[in-house]
Amino acid sequence: MLDEDEAVATAALFKTLGDPARVRIVNLLATSDEPVCACELYEPLGLSQPTVSHHLRKLTDAGLLAREQRGKWAYFSLDADALAQLEGIVRIREAIA
Repeated sequence: MLDEDEAVATAALFKTLGDPARVRIVNLLATSDEPVCACELYEPLGLSQPTVSHHLRKLTDAGLLAREQRGKWAYFSLDADALAQLEGIVRIREAIA
């Protein structure tokens, strides 16, 4: 059973992932072998640059993504701790099922 802190953190995670575009971004990054340039996300998501940037900022602020600046481009990958938290949620679900 989750304690209060874990429940609050998990709720915040679900709130951040409450937008389908953000779930798709996490999925794209999870299936990539290396960090992905923000510029490579516009076309697969079918979203404009400002919209993708907004979602990336929300995910980064929530601690789900790691951001690396390379010149004028920002590259994103899943944060290792966030990945472990997501995996923990899946394991909880598997234990219930």
